[in-house]
Amino acid sequence: MPFNKSHTEDQFLENDEVDYVSKSAIKREKHFLRDMGARLMEIKPSSLDQLALGERLRDALDESKRITSHNARKRHLGFIAKLMQNQETESIQEFLDHLDSSSEIYNRRFHQLEKWRDRLINEGAIALTACLDVYPAADHQHLRQLVRNADKEAKQEKPPTAARKLFKYLRELDEAHHVERVTALSKQESEDL
Repeated sequence: MPFNKSHTEDQFLENDEVDYVSKSAIKREKHFLRDMGARLMEIKPSSLDQLALGERLRDALDESKRITSHNARKRHLGFIAKLMQNQETESIQEFLDHLDSSSEIYNRRFHQLEKWRDRLINEGAIALTACLDVYPAADHQHLRQLVRNADKEAKQEKPPTAARKLFKYLRELDEAHHVERVTALSKQESEDL
């Protein structure tokens, strides 16, 4: 019986159902990982502790701080991108978006914090209770004092110094809350692997 190429190919596709990934899609993914690796290289080591990264990737990111030569950094970035192929990138991307002021997530969180600040100043105790429900790690007395000072300042039509302090404290609470969520998510992802 002569070799029938089309019959063999059809039979192969029926049995194994191979997914075809284009060369362009592979390149897009590699560029994405490379860009993400470059962003991770710029982050302080203390911030990287919040992510559950593989040991080799974390060591490579720590080592990148010592590399000064342009070509060596470029090669090292390729190495980091290669190591990131084995990582779950969703939690890393969420973490990076949280830090990037041009991202939609960052802007949404910023506006949400502004609403919390305005609500705390305008509504008082009701909003304070709701805020403490969302951020249970908050220092109740300190938050109450900041709200009181911002309210007093607004009534006296003074510059919003206390309101800025309140916003800064809310942002710190939100970042701590976000870090807890990302850490839990990345630990769960690493356990699933």
